Amino acid sequence: QVQLVESGGGSVQAGGSLRLSCAASGRTFSTYAMGWFRQAPGKERELIAAIGWNANNKYYRDFVKGRFTISRDNTNNTVYLQMNSLKPEDTAVYSCAASLYPWGVVGPSTRFGSWGQGTQVTVSS
Repeated sequence: QVQLVESGGGSVQAGGSLRLSCAASGRTFSTYAMGWFRQAPGKERELIAAIGWNANNKYYRDFVKGRFTISRDNTNNTVYLQMNSLKPEDTAVYSCAASLYPWGVVGPSTRFGSWGQGTQVTVSS
């Protein structure tokens, strides 16, 4: 079982930036894909970005491409989400998750589990 702790959320104005971090412990980190999800009030949780065990393998939803960047540091068991050009519609609770199975190629069908508690991101206009 892996434990995940997110940090870095906060309140920013539109056009601003935030960098989220997700620290993992309890399981071999480097062989699992990691994903960032978000859930806005009244909406379902959605995958927005993911990174494979091979950090060159990345997946982004169209609405964050060019604005968000996912990366990982296997030495420190941490995955990051750099968010630039933030918009009010990016307001949500952001959570990270680890894939259920190691290895493989990350994409929209990757199955995730072991969620973190989430961190709030609020973007004002």
